[in-house]
Amino acid sequence: MVTSDGERQRSPRRRLSIPVRVGALVVVALVVVAALVTYGSTRQHTIALPLRQVAAITLPGTGGRFDYADLDPATHRLWLAHLGDSALVEVDTASRRVVLTVPDMSNVTGVIVVPALHRVFASTPGTGQVVTLDEDSGAVLARTPAGSYPDGLTYVASTGQVWVSDESGGVETVIDASTGVGVATVGLGGEAGNVRYDAADDRVLVPVQSRDELVVIDPHTRAIQSRVHVPGCDHDHGLILDQTRAFVACDGNDTLVVLSLPGLSRLGSLQVGHEPDVLALDPPRRLLYVASESGVLTTITTAAPAGRVTGRDMLGDNAHIVAVDPTTGEAYFPMRTGPRGMPELLIEAPTALAAGS
Repeated sequence: MVTSDGERQRSPRRRLSIPVRVGALVVVALVVVAALVTYGSTRQHTIALPLRQVAAITLPGTGGRFDYADLDPATHRLWLAHLGDSALVEVDTASRRVVLTVPDMSNVTGVIVVPALHRVFASTPGTGQVVTLDEDSGAVLARTPAGSYPDGLTYVASTGQVWVSDESGGVETVIDASTGVGVATVGLGGEAGNVRYDAADDRVLVPVQSRDELVVIDPHTRAIQSRVHVPGCDHDHGLILDQTRAFVACDGNDTLVVLSLPGLSRLGSLQVGHEPDVLALDPPRRLLYVASESGVLTTITTAAPAGRVTGRDMLGDNAHIVAVDPTTGEAYFPMRTGPRGMPELLIEAPTALAAGS
């Protein structure tokens, strides 16, 4: 759901019930204690980030929440979903300048680039649609109904289709990527997290965040093959895959759970920032970024089988979005406001890269 000022309202999580008889003072005290515990935990486990800022780009529009981002490494074009402005913003990361703004993208959240098709796909919960755009011109090519709250998307190369999670509707909508025509929906039995395509095993994985499950789906038959409980996870929302592992961000208990591929057995778990959201991989450098709603960024080396935290610290207010260019090692963080009061894109790089080594 999106509020009137363009802020995304997060889905309610399971919470412990408090008897109505408990006085208001006790309730307030519990809330304060919980906040202090969360704050203290974050402070206690702070680890300096192995990053250095290499540039900052002022972005167009007003302040307000950004949601997802995606990049075409071949062209070095970064697409940002500026939910607060209901606009897509395209940035040339090589020249470090904004090259295009696409307005009238009602409460845009998810965005992916499919270079093979020269297409960009964006989810717009304000209209309940997925919008297909030409990657080169930004022209809108199609608008496809996609449920009550379309959010994360993935491209399934084996079928030439885009899958989009209807988060509150609890379904996956399947769209023909070449025509923009909706072809099917798949019910999940709970709230949909961020869908991913497992190319090695030709299957779709979706976190069902209200059930702490990963659902495995055959993209050809669209049949659910299995449901796997994610151990030690509360509200699995974020998901990203490498060749051998699935990394699951659990925003209810600030945990990253690492599962093996293809079997989805537990390899381990790591503490990350409060309310982890978007994840990004830099495979050449064996580096995983976990951005969180609290603004705490966690960096993890994927050289270890279950990963190992190398940094965990505050990056900026609501810095919950990250995208990586694996050809350069640069990581991109859209921020709702910079020092000049305008939206800003922070560009960070691993310390060794930023130093020129």
